[in-house]
Amino acid sequence: MRSRYSAYVLKLEAYLLTTWHPDTRPADLNLNQDPLKWLGLQVKKYKKIDENHAVVEFVARYKHADNLSGRAERLHETSQFERIHANWYYLNGDHQ
Repeated sequence: MRSRYSAYVLKLEAYLLTTWHPDTRPADLNLNQDPLKWLGLQVKKYKKIDENHAVVEFVARYKHADNLSGRAERLHETSQFERIHANWYYLNGDHQ
């Protein structure tokens, strides 16, 4: 989860797509057009469901790049991950 957050901060689209589950992976993310400035990540909860499935609840704070003086917003999500051949992949997430 932390590496994916860092990839969003650094706009590493290739890494994000590589770590996205093949069944739910988008064709592209267009991160260079993303107007967000990421400010921090708090992992609230991690739960291993079984050997190949886990859930991570997190809050990521951000501001819109065109309004950095304004109030920060929050992305609160519970994400599902699946392990395939020893690698973990982001499957999907539910926003809180």
